[in-house]
Amino acid sequence: MAEQYFGKNVGKLGYGNMRLPKVEGKFDFAATDKMIDAFLAAGYTYFDTCHVYEESEKALGESLVKRYPRETYLINTKLSLLPVHSAGDMQKQFERSLRRLQTDYVDFYFLHSMNARYLEKAEKFGAWEFLRGLKEKGLARHIGFSFHDTPELLDETLGKHPETELILLQLNYLDWEDPNIQSRRLYETARKHNVPMTVMEPCKGGWLSSETSESGKLLKAANPEVSASSWAFRFLAGLDGIMSILSGMGAIEEVEDNIKTFSDFRPLNEEELETIKKAVDIINSSPTIPCTSCRYCSPQCPKKIMIPEYLHLYNNYLIHQNLDACQHLYYMMGLTGVRPHECIKCGACEKVCPQRIEIASYLEKVTEWQTEWQVGS
Repeated sequence: MAEQYFGKNVGKLGYGNMRLPKVEGKFDFAATDKMIDAFLAAGYTYFDTCHVYEESEKALGESLVKRYPRETYLINTKLSLLPVHSAGDMQKQFERSLRRLQTDYVDFYFLHSMNARYLEKAEKFGAWEFLRGLKEKGLARHIGFSFHDTPELLDETLGKHPETELILLQLNYLDWEDPNIQSRRLYETARKHNVPMTVMEPCKGGWLSSETSESGKLLKAANPEVSASSWAFRFLAGLDGIMSILSGMGAIEEVEDNIKTFSDFRPLNEEELETIKKAVDIINSSPTIPCTSCRYCSPQCPKKIMIPEYLHLYNNYLIHQNLDACQHLYYMMGLTGVRPHECIKCGACEKVCPQRIEIASYLEKVTEWQTEWQVGS
């Protein structure tokens, strides 16, 4: 399933490189090579990474750039404004990305995770001018940004910056009508400005891939032959203006399942859309935390609390009610990290959370849960 964008046939499935496989904390290059080989062999070409994705640029440099002709794939990486304190910092960061990727240009270069705060910083340091300069020099073939804020701000930003050629938005069926994320309205805003899109979090960080949750069981009962993930991809893939849907694939089985979904693509029919609505109702009625493990919060925490890990652990208990497994994991995490009760409620993590989670209050809930169930400290 491919369409023409920027003069190339770009497969609708994109490779998100935030969650590449690791063994004992180090990238598993053998596994990554195998996944990339299968992805390219199926005719897909778009790879998405970022300077702050735990050095995934280096992994792409080794597993992709060193092993395949440069013209056979497309790379998008991003400029993080978080560590930028001067105009020169942007140039240093871009050059570092090129070194990590082992390439002399990128196909797409984005401003990363734009919201009101970072858009103000982008104007202050001339980030838009910097991107345009890279394009003029041929160092970035196309430019754009990823976005986490309101449809109104997106409308204003696209109006001010018509140089935007591509935008990365969080779209999925759970967030489609969510009043905080507003996926549908963000999508409609991009369409209004005729800017093509790539999609992040189509499965909400794995939330929509679970087949053991109540919503996952509903989808499996409706169609035992396909994965829960395929429902999420099919919801999006038929929409106009979407160039590529990113999947943070971490295992060859995920690559193969996604290729199957897109190779034999069928849009959701009316009956399936009704099933999706029921799945959304089930998820929204459960008391879970909408964390996608993007880890933007982790570097901001002055106490170095493993925020995504604890929120994920708590969600696992709420969904699966496996107390023994949660007790063991909670104990093991405490051997190497800081406990949630040490949160000082500074709010630094919440300022960068794309899901707008009230993290401090949820860490309190994790602490209460640990005390209630007497999980080992």
